[in-house]
Amino acid sequence: MSFDQHLLPGETFAQYKQRVLNPKSKTFCGAKWYYATVWLNTGQTTACHHPLPHQVDATEVEKNPKLLSNTPRKKRERKEMQNGIQCKGCDYCWTVENLKTEKISDRVYKSVLYTDEDLQRAYDSDPNEDFDLKYIEISFDRTCQFACSYCNPAFSTTWANDIKTHGGYKNIGSNGHDHYGHSHKDASRYTDDDNPYVKAFFKWWESDLKRTLTHLRLTGGEPLMSKHTWTLLDLMANEKSNVTYFAINTNLQSKPELINKLIEKANKINSIHIYSSNESTGAQAEYIRDGLNWEQWQKNFIKVSQSKVFSSMHSMCTINAIVLEGLVKYLDWCMAIKKQSNSKDAITYTLNILRFPNFQSVLILPQEIRNKFAKDLYTWLDKNKTKDLLHLMEIEHTERLIEYLQNEKNTLDNRKELIPYFKNYYTQYDIRRKKDFYKTFPIIGEWLKNV
Repeated sequence: MSFDQHLLPGETFAQYKQRVLNPKSKTFCGAKWYYATVWLNTGQTTACHHPLPHQVDATEVEKNPKLLSNTPRKKRERKEMQNGIQCKGCDYCWTVENLKTEKISDRVYKSVLYTDEDLQRAYDSDPNEDFDLKYIEISFDRTCQFACSYCNPAFSTTWANDIKTHGGYKNIGSNGHDHYGHSHKDASRYTDDDNPYVKAFFKWWESDLKRTLTHLRLTGGEPLMSKHTWTLLDLMANEKSNVTYFAINTNLQSKPELINKLIEKANKINSIHIYSSNESTGAQAEYIRDGLNWEQWQKNFIKVSQSKVFSSMHSMCTINAIVLEGLVKYLDWCMAIKKQSNSKDAITYTLNILRFPNFQSVLILPQEIRNKFAKDLYTWLDKNKTKDLLHLMEIEHTERLIEYLQNEKNTLDNRKELIPYFKNYYTQYDIRRKKDFYKTFPIIGEWLKNV
């Protein structure tokens, strides 16, 4: 993805924010009009992937497929943004923007995807107007062979089977119970052929989306395991659409025949971009993302990259507490890929700060450990940012994480209450997954032994 799509020559993201967004309002974000993340298996939607999702009416969406994005809640938040109010649903960005040193939040990166004219039209619009999307991220179902430590049964059938087999996790607080206390059976309440939300998506695709969308992104679960993914890929290959950026979030651990099938399909579509999550290497990566084989993941990454049929490769790093111990080593791996190709586009990374479940937040760690990880990141960035192999967005993501870790005022109000939940969760995770937290994460483990 071009992260600087509508910057003027030489313009920084901070200057873009001052030029384009702030004159409208200091809380305006184009994603609230043009961007939607939709979990079609549950019928939940949000703007970008940061706000918590909310439910779309299953009966009404059959009458008006545009409800997949244009919900009453989102329309209320549009009005608040037009009036300069920090709407509650978007506190991910407000947390970043309210740091003591002003940092660029994701609302800037989400807004720069659209022309100045599109953004002005959104700002001037009636907030109750139904807007056709330019960017959609969709999940057809939760089928997935992974059960990542920071994921939950709502997004993974393997996670759901864990809960069905062993029961819900105990003594991890109400927020933890929401994630890991039950199997989220509503996430699979529809079959492949009777889901009203999937039908609404394809109906909207035929009426407008194939014309208005510029960015289309598939997520999951693991999208390569959904039959609807292959239906959409066939549509993309056989009919004209205006989509210029088609991305697939994949764990790159599917069966070889599915990886080969993806490469084959990509040959028939103008532009496919691959996004795969990872944050660590070796045993730490395999602990965090249960189901991952680190060596196989690397091989699949290289195979897909060297096929030359994909337009770009990206790594999405979900930053929770335990990720920090191996993050620098993983960023070294990313830099090695860039250096081998002598291109900053060989792989790009994003550092996305986790907020839920709250006991997995980086802020659960004591300040001295956070400072240690912040210093490691600072040293890494100082060493690498002069080599012309990092995008401005990558530099800014790293800088904001450093400040987030160092900002002593930015603490969890109930941190002491959450620490036992953190310990209880990983104790149960180890038993269920046959893992060893203290061996895998010795720095954080040494602290955890003594709390």
